[in-house]
Amino acid sequence: MRRLIVNATVAAALSASAVVAQRKPVSKTLRSASSQTITGPKARYAMDVGTSTGIGGMGGMTSGGGRPNLGEMMAGMGGRRGGDQHELRLRLGSTLDPTGVAQGDHYFLPQAAMGASVPLAAPQRTGGREDVPERFERPKGRLLIFWGCGAHARPGQPVVIDFSKVAAGQMPPDLFTARVPVDRGPTLANSRSYAEWPNPRSGRQPQGGSLLGDHRIQSTFAPSITFNLQQDYLQGLHVRTGGGPDGAVQLSWNGVPMATGYYAWMMGAKDAGRRGNTDSGDIVWWSSSTSREFGGALWDWISPATAQRLVADGTLLAPSQTNCVVPAEVKQAAGEMMFGTLIGYGPESTFVYPERPATGPWNQEWSARVRFRTSATFFPGMPEMDDESAGDRSAGDRSGSDRPKKRCRPSLFGAVTGLGGC
Repeated sequence: MRRLIVNATVAAALSASAVVAQRKPVSKTLRSASSQTITGPKARYAMDVGTSTGIGGMGGMTSGGGRPNLGEMMAGMGGRRGGDQHELRLRLGSTLDPTGVAQGDHYFLPQAAMGASVPLAAPQRTGGREDVPERFERPKGRLLIFWGCGAHARPGQPVVIDFSKVAAGQMPPDLFTARVPVDRGPTLANSRSYAEWPNPRSGRQPQGGSLLGDHRIQSTFAPSITFNLQQDYLQGLHVRTGGGPDGAVQLSWNGVPMATGYYAWMMGAKDAGRRGNTDSGDIVWWSSSTSREFGGALWDWISPATAQRLVADGTLLAPSQTNCVVPAEVKQAAGEMMFGTLIGYGPESTFVYPERPATGPWNQEWSARVRFRTSATFFPGMPEMDDESAGDRSAGDRSGSDRPKKRCRPSLFGAVTGLGGC
């Protein structure tokens, strides 16, 4: 299974090479349609809230901009099926210089089960593209791209990308969606001062609890931020798979209250579990969109307004939809071993201080945005892991530190997942 996921995700890992540089912000003065002058905010806070389900309670998503986190998926494979897990990503950026070291704390109420607070810490600036090693291992084989729900693939599919014709370390043209806007809020690149959580000081994720109620953020580089949250973690998604017409794969799931739209994707590769065949052959990638829309912002949190537009044009499935048929050609090309993720986008809460005055300038001190989503990882038709594979996995967990580490070149897969691509 590990080899399958490494093979099937190498195409997704190529997104690491598409890091876009962002200019540092300065305090802006805007003039609205009503001729009201608006300045600031001096500080922006982002709180991304997720629920993930699947094998070991893993949603297959990461806090690093929504790319699939296969490292976390691997760690979760030893756990139970169907468990819900909560996910938080906290980021604070400002136009102000820090008093001393850039750091802060997010304070929770007791019902959050997060302790009194979690520390926000500033990552180091690297001066270059983050998370991308200097040398990449060139992927081998081909990528076959399918899209759309239905018993059979539509004309013109699959689109074939031959990795041997793509320059080493480069992203194939038009692989990831450009139509869906990426809005990740404050980052190290676009802030004068910045801190985030999780971080090396503290990386624990929520173990149950509720986010309802008061939140307070204190830091050395931003005004005090306080808000009262009235939306909690979304309900978990639970995906059921089965046989569809002509060998297609039937996906169905529970409708999640407050969901604004759904997006599913699947990957697979024939013979991916065969020793020595972890990065060659055909990789198959499918998405539920009615047009060729893959990855990018679709792996992130999406605002309700954007989701509404994407539902209207067929990029996302409607919030009322609870099923989708994966074309038979996808199953035929990928073989028996596939995995996928279903994402349900949710509501968004925004706070600005001070509130907008009826007249006169609006000088914003800070803004805070809380986004919600739910996701589930699924393995269509995957049998329960037998005792032998479970034993091998457990033994690997216990004795991994004693094994000699295999030396290899960094791969694009390893750049995203941290597994090194070996």
